[in-house]
Amino acid sequence: MSEKRALVTGITGQDGSYLAEFLLSQGYEVLGMVRRSSTVNFDRIRHFQDEVTIVQGDLLDQMSLLDILREYRPQEVYNLAAQSFVPTSWKQPVLTGEFTALGVTRMLEAVRIIDPEIRFYQASSSEMFGKVRETPQNENTPFYPRSPYGVAKVYGHWITVNYRESYDLFACSGILFNHESPRRGLEFVTHKVTYGAARIKLGLADELRLGNLEARRDWGYAGDYVQAMWLMLQQDEPDDYVIATGETHSVQELCEIAFGYLDLDWREYVVSDPKFFRPAEVDLLVGDASKAHAKLGWEPSVSFEELIRLMVDADMKALQANRG
Repeated sequence: MSEKRALVTGITGQDGSYLAEFLLSQGYEVLGMVRRSSTVNFDRIRHFQDEVTIVQGDLLDQMSLLDILREYRPQEVYNLAAQSFVPTSWKQPVLTGEFTALGVTRMLEAVRIIDPEIRFYQASSSEMFGKVRETPQNENTPFYPRSPYGVAKVYGHWITVNYRESYDLFACSGILFNHESPRRGLEFVTHKVTYGAARIKLGLADELRLGNLEARRDWGYAGDYVQAMWLMLQQDEPDDYVIATGETHSVQELCEIAFGYLDLDWREYVVSDPKFFRPAEVDLLVGDASKAHAKLGWEPSVSFEELIRLMVDADMKALQANRG
């Protein structure tokens, strides 16, 4: 039997797939929770799917979570599942609250009831800071969420703190700033830009419509960030950590790098369309990860420019393969 067993909710997502791969490399037995659904997409984990155990559960269904923990007895639980796309949270605010807020409570309750020794990781988000109170943002910066998603994440964050303090659970929250990769969903602006630039380069499109080009984010590489999640659960004491690069870049800079890498002038192709603006915009997010550097020994390894080029290369390769 493997030394450690970990349950990863949201294993088919970007972070879940990178985390599962990393845990396998550390000698873990990995359980991946998926919802029973006709639309589960295993593309991100297909290359190692036979190395993990897929279990069916749902953050909306308390009994399924209890059953999984009772049957498989993981030592670590990484709760990455959520309705994680901010614009969708405006269209489906109640469902977002059910998954992204109450879903955390259901999992914490399952841990408390079945095995309080389980180490629990909650995926918190820089979107909790929203209309920022100070720059850069650290673990003590007040939250001011600007979307139903951000509000739900604040609930998930504080209920994790509450269970840690009330029931002495080893429960940690990672306040992760934006992190991207070739596995990022196409609805997210970084992948929308790299994919759009690749399509234009290959003659498959002639413009790219985006929202606010002035919005600034702290963007890192997802493969780096999942290692921070694991490090949090290896410490002597549970705590919360900001994970970020400490650099901020605008959507316009993102376009300049992606298009420039393909010898294109972004200004000839990118259109700022009010349709893609948020009802309440988050203008600037930049994280201070000095606590994670000091206590976890964590550092990002991929620069912003390297990350965007990595994504452009992957999109060009995929699009060319699809053309045959």
